[in-house]
Amino acid sequence: MAKEMAMARGVKMVFLLTFVLWLWLWIMLPTKLYKNTWTPKLNMDLNSTYFREQGTNLLLFSFPVMLMAVLGCFYLHLQKSSSEDPKPFSTQRSRGDSFLKRPVLVMNPLGILNTLEIGFAAAFVILLIWSLGNYLYVSFGNLHMHVAGEKVWEAKFRSVSLRLGYIGHICWAFLFFPVTRGSSLLPIIGLTSESTIKYHIWLGHISNLLFALHTVGFIIYWGITDQMALLIEWSEDYVSNIAGLIAMAFATVIWVTSFRSIRRKMFEVFFYSHHFYTLYTVFYLIHVGAAYVCLVLPGMFLFAIDRFLRFLQSQRRVSLVSARHLPCGAVELNLLKSPELSYSPTSVMFLNVPTISKLQWHPFTVTSNSKLEPAIISVAIKVGGSWTSKLHQQLSSSLDHLQVSVEGPYGPASTHFLRHESLLLISGGSGITPFISIIREIMIVRSTKPNCHVPQVRLVCAFKNSIDLTMLDLLLPVSSTQTEISNVPLQIDAYITREEEQPQTNEENLINTIWFKPNPLDSPVTEALGPNNWLLLGAVISSSFVMFLILLGIITRYYIYPIERNGDAVYNYTYKVLWDMFLSLACICICSSLVLMWQRKTYVSNKQVQVLNVQSPKASPGSWIFGGERELESLPFQPLVQATNIHYGGRPDLKRILLDCKGSDIGVLVSGPTGMRHDVAKICSTAYGDNLNFHAMSFTW
Repeated sequence: MAKEMAMARGVKMVFLLTFVLWLWLWIMLPTKLYKNTWTPKLNMDLNSTYFREQGTNLLLFSFPVMLMAVLGCFYLHLQKSSSEDPKPFSTQRSRGDSFLKRPVLVMNPLGILNTLEIGFAAAFVILLIWSLGNYLYVSFGNLHMHVAGEKVWEAKFRSVSLRLGYIGHICWAFLFFPVTRGSSLLPIIGLTSESTIKYHIWLGHISNLLFALHTVGFIIYWGITDQMALLIEWSEDYVSNIAGLIAMAFATVIWVTSFRSIRRKMFEVFFYSHHFYTLYTVFYLIHVGAAYVCLVLPGMFLFAIDRFLRFLQSQRRVSLVSARHLPCGAVELNLLKSPELSYSPTSVMFLNVPTISKLQWHPFTVTSNSKLEPAIISVAIKVGGSWTSKLHQQLSSSLDHLQVSVEGPYGPASTHFLRHESLLLISGGSGITPFISIIREIMIVRSTKPNCHVPQVRLVCAFKNSIDLTMLDLLLPVSSTQTEISNVPLQIDAYITREEEQPQTNEENLINTIWFKPNPLDSPVTEALGPNNWLLLGAVISSSFVMFLILLGIITRYYIYPIERNGDAVYNYTYKVLWDMFLSLACICICSSLVLMWQRKTYVSNKQVQVLNVQSPKASPGSWIFGGERELESLPFQPLVQATNIHYGGRPDLKRILLDCKGSDIGVLVSGPTGMRHDVAKICSTAYGDNLNFHAMSFTW
């Protein structure tokens, strides 16, 4: 294990050095030194007959990111195989992390920003300003007149419009990283796709604004210089203006429907219009040309790999074992999983039910624990829209089987919360779901490693009605009612905001568990590439990119270069980009399919669907927290009942709760409505919270 951890640290160091080098190249790209001194020499050395004008950018801007992606896969494989035990909390380390992750800015629509995020955001804005300033400095110093009689200010106006497009292109170099769910780049720096989706939103808004200014600027320029015919030009040897205009049309649809007000009220409009990104990308790349494609190629290449692997995973129908209906209207789906599938608490899994919609995929928080429940993976779902209403209706009918497909699960690479001295978990309504998996993780650590440090846990949860207290029944899995929880240092404070006293309970407060018949055609939930997912993902990334380079070199050298050799003819500008797109997608599909076929042949061939021999209960149990006139001593969940305090008729006093926290290192995790998360973040950002380590969690329901 020590050797593996040393190797992992070395890999991470190489990763960070490569990342710094890549960023440094982006800083130097717009400078006069790069354009006038470096570019001629680099083009002479790197733009060979095999890659032509793409050679320099492929080596300097595409290769480093692909290398980082492979290194990230290797690092995560070493980290996973080392099975490192949770480390005891360290006050010195936690305070350093606390300073960087302390909420500094809490406001809509930006959300909650900590010191580290503001620092990176400021650095990125500085990069954009630096790039624009240098581009204009170099351009104005060597101004070209594109039309006879063109005035200087008109040429400068054109230059500004063009460079705004360049700056938007920088945003595109980072745009696809946050939405690559199975990325190896994000976990290595402690991030997940769910936690970085806001960066994708910011980059999308900035790039679309810059592209809009770029488009409008050129339309104005062509108008004042009597060149409006160029607006619909599709050049064979240079930039296609009409392709850029078409791309901007798709971008506008995506941009307008992605604004918060529209996204919240008409989610399906946002969802379906966002699928125009494929056409947007095609016309955008045609517009910028092959050389500039290489600047943004890595993000799109890795996204395409992830998207294709998710497609392959989603083609398998998974086995739904049972559905546990709670009196509050929530349901926990329990699906069969491969025992080798391991995931972290707070993970998210995407579900598709073809009988409801073949196109819609919905993310839900995983409530199970891969160690506590090695054969089951569970998600909690509550009725809140048309899709969940239809699902609830189907589950409540007399179905004995339901087809389900999944993508994921996706989650953090490590369980950082176990390193705190104590945990304060604050949830509102359905926001409790991520904390269920955290508490189950502490349960399994406490039972299997009694000498290992686990934090003291206080769960503060707010519900509208007392019937919602049955959400706490999910703390214990359906597959085991004898789980030892008495040793878990847990305190629960539940607040009922819309009721002044406990209502009378009745027989309707039963928990109804439905068991489904197994289908031999169904499969257990597994990772897309099996137990060695990270190692095989690295193989897919490296092999597909190398194949892409080889095929691109062959096509360029033996097909494109002979046409352009004498300088009398130029190969079609658009066709070069189409070759790039076709070859990259073809290589991704071929390599991913071959690796997946090899993995299934060597590992999954003897892994048939196993039927859980679980007897359906003769009677549905009542909720241990809500309902039934039963003696406390007869409950198998007595420790949970004793640890729970219920408060009626009020909301939790978050400021008092946070300021009363005792200890040198307290992890504060909040999950719930935006207002609650912002309130907790504001309190943690004050001087009173020096011992608080804040984590705002997203939840999917």
